[in-house]
Amino acid sequence: MNLQALPAFSDNYIWMLHDGRQALVVDPGESAPVEHALDSLGLMLAGILVTHHHGDHVGGLSALRSRLQGPIFGPARENIPEPYTAVNGGDQVELLGLRFDVIDVPGHTAGHIAYFHQPADGEAPLLFCGDTLFSGGCGRLFEGTPAQMHTSLSRLASLPGHTRVCCAHEYTLSNLKFAHAVEPHNDGLQAYTAHCEQLRAQGQPTLPSTIEQERRINPFMRCGVAEVQDSALAHGAASPGEVDVLAALREWKNNFR
Repeated sequence: MNLQALPAFSDNYIWMLHDGRQALVVDPGESAPVEHALDSLGLMLAGILVTHHHGDHVGGLSALRSRLQGPIFGPARENIPEPYTAVNGGDQVELLGLRFDVIDVPGHTAGHIAYFHQPADGEAPLLFCGDTLFSGGCGRLFEGTPAQMHTSLSRLASLPGHTRVCCAHEYTLSNLKFAHAVEPHNDGLQAYTAHCEQLRAQGQPTLPSTIEQERRINPFMRCGVAEVQDSALAHGAASPGEVDVLAALREWKNNFR
């Protein structure tokens, strides 16, 4: 299977997975990048996966329906443009002969879901996580709570370390700047930042990341680490408990420049 990040808007990625004949796309906020990729590669659109209801993730659905030869799957607890097949955490969906496990990951929105595929051939697993997990960061809490986001990130952190993390935005460098402020003595951040800066200088995406990489450098996945806790306490955390730490980090990040 071929995995591609299709740039959309100013910093979105619409992920496309294809086998040379058929394709699925994830969170098509606009239709033009998808249509261009399908036409360029001579692909049929076999299905769409949607993680949450925000317009920059669903705005292209209507225009793509005329080309769609399969289902649209989306979160049952959110208002997704009809028609679509509603799914919940614990469900499984199949597209292109691939099985995806649906994972509940509320926090950014109330009903946000992610899709996880574990290949049988030894290839690295795939995670389409929308706006829940970013490389070096996490989504803003528009509808959910810090406790929900902590639980959601913990679920994702438990996935195999070599899982490819396909986030929906190119936020990596700004997230890493914040991560340095939170955990300045994390040596892994230096090398990863240099790597990502080189990719962006070449016009390449910094994604996908991996779960193992995020465990090492993402402060929102490191709320039990002493230096992260100390930084959070210095920025208003009510306690060194992991939920309080995440809440303080998220508020700090919201206003970080």
